[in-house]
Amino acid sequence: SPRFQPGIAFAAKPVLEVAVALLGATVSAQALASAGLPLLGGVVVFVVVALFGGYAIGKAMGLPDRMALLIAAGNAICGNSAIAAVAPVIRAEARDVAAAIAFTAVIGVIVVLLLPVLGTALGMSEPAYGVLAGLTVYAVPQVLAAAVPMGPVALQVGALIKLARVLMLGPVCFGLGLLAPRLDGGTGEGPTRRPALRHLVPWFILVFLVLLVVRSVGWIDAGLAASITGVVKVLTVLAMAALGL
Repeated sequence: SPRFQPGIAFAAKPVLEVAVALLGATVSAQALASAGLPLLGGVVVFVVVALFGGYAIGKAMGLPDRMALLIAAGNAICGNSAIAAVAPVIRAEARDVAAAIAFTAVIGVIVVLLLPVLGTALGMSEPAYGVLAGLTVYAVPQVLAAAVPMGPVALQVGALIKLARVLMLGPVCFGLGLLAPRLDGGTGEGPTRRPALRHLVPWFILVFLVLLVVRSVGWIDAGLAASITGVVKVLTVLAMAALGL
């Protein structure tokens, strides 16, 4: 009923933004650097190609610009968190966010179920399979679920590659903020206006980057990072329920 709408709206936006911001505390620059620059460079190229390729596929299937971008970002970077981060930057409507989350979730479930079968059929080594899982599965928990059947090395490599994809969230949001005024439909401000700074760099992306630095310099240890991860999961579940409502 209408009496619940204020709480639903609060959980669907501010709570979700806080969850995205706190993700920064779970990412360590040292862990990313240990993977080696060539591999990290490959992750950057993969995310860019997946983002533009996903957008092109969405447009070819008749989706509006904003929904196509949300689905592409969700699959290219980190699922619901990426969708939540990109949505305010491109000024997407709530119905577009909910639809993008549904599409991404369905694709993610299919990939998680089929990827171990594919890895086994191809006879992939654990490190190679870990790279494959880290590059293709859309969210951190799903990467872990897809990598576990292949062994501990696959799990570690997959998680590391996935963290590198998560780190692309800030640059992608900044770039999409520049493109937002040119998108059709939705709640955009039109092609002639320059996006405001708050649309280019949302507050939760700035906090994400600050927490990333804090985590990297050691002010947030592994134990605290694990606790923050638990908080992020709870907040994300609340926000997803609100978006569904």
